[in-house]
Amino acid sequence: MTERHTPLPAPDADRVDQRSALFLDADGTLLPFAEDPEDVALPHGLLATLDALHDALGGALALVSGRPIEGLDRIFQRPGWAAAGQHGLERRAADGNLTLMPVDSDELARLREAVHSAARALPGLRVEDKSWSVALHWREHPEHGPTVERLAPAIAAMFPGFELQPGNHVCEFKPRGMDKGVAVATFLEEAPFQGRHPVYLGDDLTDEHAFVVVNARGGMSVRIGARTPSYAAFTLSSPADVHAWLDKVKSMLT
Repeated sequence: MTERHTPLPAPDADRVDQRSALFLDADGTLLPFAEDPEDVALPHGLLATLDALHDALGGALALVSGRPIEGLDRIFQRPGWAAAGQHGLERRAADGNLTLMPVDSDELARLREAVHSAARALPGLRVEDKSWSVALHWREHPEHGPTVERLAPAIAAMFPGFELQPGNHVCEFKPRGMDKGVAVATFLEEAPFQGRHPVYLGDDLTDEHAFVVVNARGGMSVRIGARTPSYAAFTLSSPADVHAWLDKVKSMLT
C-alpha cells in the first residue's frame, strides 16, 4: 500500500449504509481549529446530525481524537458514545467499558518537565497536558514551528517509553505503541462495529494510521483538507464540507 499524491475524489455518501461503522476525528474534521484547543465550539446543528447517525447505525459511531475522552465528553456531551482519546491511549467501548494503556508515571513526569522547559525558552508556545501525553502547540506563534520541529525529536529520544507524533502546528509526545489505527482495529473486533464497513474521516498525520487500517478492511478513508501525501482514498476540503456530507448521509439513513 502506497501513499497517494494525486488529487482525491470526494466520497460518495450513498456508500454509507446501515452496515457501515463511522469513525470521526474531532479537531480539524468535526471541529474548526482554534488557537487555544479549549476554545473550540460545537457548530450549530452538528450534534443533532451525529445523534441521528449514531441511532441509524445502531451505535456504530465513534469519536477518535488526540483529545482526552474527558475533553470529548465536555464538548459533545455524549458520554455514552464509543470514543478513543489521546490517539487511542484511552478507549471507551460502546458498552461503556474504559481501557487505558499503562504508562510509566515517573518517565511521564520527567517528559513533562522537559517539554515545559522547552516552552519556557520560546515564549508564546502552548503546552497541553493530556494526563498521559504532552503536546507543544505553536499555532499562535508560527515563527516557532521550525525550532520546535528541530527540538522535539531530541526530547523524544530521551524518553524511550514515548514517541513523537507530529501534527498540524503541534508536536505531541505520546506513549509508544498506540495510535488511532490500533484503536480503530480494536473497535472493529467489538460490537456493534464488528463485521461492518469502516468509514473514517480525519485531517491530520495522526489519522494516517487509521486510514491504513480502514483501507485494508475495504473501507472508506477520507482526508479533510489538502495535506499530501496521504493514504486516504477520498477527500473533503473542510469541517464545513464534513458537516454537509454528514447531513447528506443522515438524509439517506433516516
